[in-house]
Amino acid sequence: MTVAFNKQRNCKIGFWFRKACFSVGCFVMILGVIDGALVWAEESASQRSSGDSLIIEDFEHPDERGFPQGWGAQRSTVTAHETYMIQEEDGVSFLRAKKANQRVYTKQMTWDPKQHPVLVWRWRLLAVPDGEEFIAAIYPSLDTDLLFIPVNTKYVWSATLPVGSIKEGGIFSSTEIVIRSGTEPIGEWVEERVNVYEDFLKIHNHEPAAKAWGISLLGGSAVEIDFGVLRVETQ
Repeated sequence: MTVAFNKQRNCKIGFWFRKACFSVGCFVMILGVIDGALVWAEESASQRSSGDSLIIEDFEHPDERGFPQGWGAQRSTVTAHETYMIQEEDGVSFLRAKKANQRVYTKQMTWDPKQHPVLVWRWRLLAVPDGEEFIAAIYPSLDTDLLFIPVNTKYVWSATLPVGSIKEGGIFSSTEIVIRSGTEPIGEWVEERVNVYEDFLKIHNHEPAAKAWGISLLGGSAVEIDFGVLRVETQ
């Protein structure tokens, strides 16, 4: 009886020992997979950014409605989802604004405007009715005021105002700078490069925050326009 009991007990111990070893082995394998995935993600991120250039938004991550993840609406979320939607052509993603009447914005970024002062982006005008003055704008917000309201500069594509036109902002409005004028070209991407850090210093007479607050986009209320990748560069 004692021999049989010991044999049965040894069998049970061996079974649980093998099971524990198997569980530990699986755990180690899972850790290896996770670690490999993290390394791959870090390598991918480093490929997307370099010391001279940093991608703020590539519009490659839409939510289930096609709205960019991590973005918010100035007023109505429902309306923003109806008027701003990520599209793709030839493997390139972009944000399309169609008859928008409010800004959309993101704060999901780590951007030092002093280190990367030049904001670079592309946009493509698709449709604008006759008599429409405002086409689109982009608002980099490099700081906040004492009430934590974003302090930004509004870079405008105007159908009528000449390039270089400036409209000074007020307590609740942004300084506007026209960087593109006219309703051409239609259907072609055009690139803009703006030293937003220097403009901030000239307009506000002080250094911006160490990290930018965010960035906003606005399409005209009767306009259809696309926004491409947003990035910042050292020069």
